Amino acid sequence: MPAAHRYRAGAAVLGDRAGTVIPDVVLDVSDGRIAFVGPAAEAPDSAAPTTTLPGLIAPGLVNAHGHAPMTLFRGVGEGLPLERWLREVMWPREGRLGADDVRAAMSLASAEMLRHGVTTSVEMYLYGEAVADAVRDSGARALVMAPLLAAPGWEHLGTLDEQLDRAVEHAEAVRGDPFVDVGIGPHAAYTVPLEVLQRAAEATAAHGMLLHTHVAETRGEDEALRREHGVSVPRLLADHGILEGRVLAAHCVWLDDADLDLWAEHDVAVAHCPQSNAKLASGVAPLTGMLRRGIRVGLGTDGPASNNNLDLWEEIRLAGLLARVTALDAHALTAPEAFWLATGGSAAALGREDIGELAAGRWADFIHVDTDDIAFIPVEQPADLLTHLVWSAGSQHIRDTWVAGRQLVADGVCLTVDEAVLRVEVRRRAAALA
Repeated sequence: MPAAHRYRAGAAVLGDRAGTVIPDVVLDVSDGRIAFVGPAAEAPDSAAPTTTLPGLIAPGLVNAHGHAPMTLFRGVGEGLPLERWLREVMWPREGRLGADDVRAAMSLASAEMLRHGVTTSVEMYLYGEAVADAVRDSGARALVMAPLLAAPGWEHLGTLDEQLDRAVEHAEAVRGDPFVDVGIGPHAAYTVPLEVLQRAAEATAAHGMLLHTHVAETRGEDEALRREHGVSVPRLLADHGILEGRVLAAHCVWLDDADLDLWAEHDVAVAHCPQSNAKLASGVAPLTGMLRRGIRVGLGTDGPASNNNLDLWEEIRLAGLLARVTALDAHALTAPEAFWLATGGSAAALGREDIGELAAGRWADFIHVDTDDIAFIPVEQPADLLTHLVWSAGSQHIRDTWVAGRQLVADGVCLTVDEAVLRVEVRRRAAALA
């Protein structure tokens, strides 16, 4: 990892829920971690080389739910509701995928996210080893959720039990890797048998892994499972012992108060994906109800085939707008809370206390934001920087990105991925899969 280095910036947004902003800040990095962050006047003496950054620094964003290799299928099946989109378009094409397709697509997606300031993502996708390889090569971080799903054309991927065994083997193989962690991602309660969900939950609990699944994404899914089992999806999962370990539930759109209470009781974390849910007309998740109950929530983009990008800044803004308009309350989600949902809050949803905030001891995953732009005018007090970051700025203002103190993006260019070459390759592979 890079040697000790000091960064001095005009300000730092720490990524905590309180929305702390420190003007004239120093960030010291040693062995890939943050050794000090605070006012320059309070910085310890240092002989390390110093880089002065003219804008502000902030933690790298944490994408709590995605299927990033779907860059191969961006825009495919446009206009279809979720179930038809999956069954008629996505699953048949994904059945033709190979590991090399996934590796190339994940590499290109990593570059997209890094340029947008996303340094960690949760990836539920086929060929987890290929996903992990691509992420490592890019220098980013990922929690790779090995999917469990038996769809037509997917027979070559093995039975659900075989998929589960491979996921556990992969998790053990990468244990201790600071950049890649592996969990298990059974698709959903409406696509995976309950007994398989139970075995996945037992495996994650036994091996200290994260269980990640889609929950109540659409009204149709919720209603169908209620008709079949007589209870909501959260109650169904709880009654079958599936919530006893670490669980990250994606979407959670069609949850009522009793479901949210159950989530809080079992400390289930949520990946909130407002843009994908809006685009697919799935609905709006009850975000403020989750936060009131202390449920851990992070923001996710979902896949680029249903979003259609991997820009977490758009999720930050939309999460705030939807929370306010559904509650008819302009204070329903503050700017600091909206930003926190993509940084410290998202890291907490993943159970990661080593990323997501600028704080001593955490990994030095951070971004440099250009504030010499009309989006940041005026600034009358330091808190205005965070307000502008949420409501008027965006990914276009990210200039540089570091992970573990290593610079991966410089002046908007990804240093670790040859995007020009990969754009050609991914176009070719996408055409072959059509």
